[in-house]
Amino acid sequence: MRASRLMAILLMLQARDHLTARELAERLEVSERTIYRDIESLSTAGVPVYGQAGHRGGFRLLDGYRTRLTGLTGQEAEALFLTGLPAAAADLGLGTAVAAAEVKLAATLPEQVRDRGEQLRRRFHVDTSSWYQDGDPVPHLPEMARAVRLQRRVRVRYLRWEQPHEVERTVEPYGLVLKGGRWYAVVRKHGVFRTYRVSRVVDLTVLEEEFERHEDFDLPSYWRTYIADFDVRRHRGRVVVRLSPTGVERLSHLEDAVTVQALLGSSTAEPDGWTRVELPVESDEQAISDLLRLGPDAVIVAPERLRARMATVLTAAAARYAG
Repeated sequence: MRASRLMAILLMLQARDHLTARELAERLEVSERTIYRDIESLSTAGVPVYGQAGHRGGFRLLDGYRTRLTGLTGQEAEALFLTGLPAAAADLGLGTAVAAAEVKLAATLPEQVRDRGEQLRRRFHVDTSSWYQDGDPVPHLPEMARAVRLQRRVRVRYLRWEQPHEVERTVEPYGLVLKGGRWYAVVRKHGVFRTYRVSRVVDLTVLEEEFERHEDFDLPSYWRTYIADFDVRRHRGRVVVRLSPTGVERLSHLEDAVTVQALLGSSTAEPDGWTRVELPVESDEQAISDLLRLGPDAVIVAPERLRARMATVLTAAAARYAG
């Protein structure tokens, strides 16, 4: 256990400019006293690690020091071979670098472990694109990624839904997120974080001006909050629906399983075997479109305007088929 922790400390220090005892302790879930003992052991073993006091202090490795990736278990090596997203790396302009890194990683592994990694590569594939449409064209993504890596401000011309549709902004790019086959840039302007869809960037210039990254910013946490807020903003309406047993099963076509369970948790079972449930909706048009997919297994109860709208749509459809 201690040997793996020492290796973890060494690799973390190699990956970062510096880390404090508290940061190391939190990541490894041990006490700071244990970290100090481990650092002393690494130093005694000949690893050039030293501490630096002050606000930007912490533990560092001597410049230029590197260790080979040895001591990996078979399962750890397999996991490393599963972490790559070649298509995403190519989008970011890093396809060649990722391929070279994989070659170097493979060269450090025992032959048996390397063969297992290659087997996994041939048996598992990640495709982030959606089923029914191609990914967005993102010609400016490599330059945006370069700005993110170098912490350089960018000047962008961006198409938005509001008037005026085309705007020019100078922003600080903090990170990139790939969701559903689409790339999003998380940027900061005047202290406020925004999310841009990269395909809507018309023009982009990476400036020479660097920016100071906000120390507390965490991209995964930001994205989780953004998605949660987006869903709240998007689902502002409510519709009360009666669902047949088949309709309850087919509801999973509209929402993920966790959401369906949450919705049904507050539902009401009725004597005829149907279920009354309140669903969040983005708009009347979207609600009609979604509920039509459930066919006769869903009946709108309220609001009355939406019930009347559905009746009009179904009457018009029936008339067309009758003609």
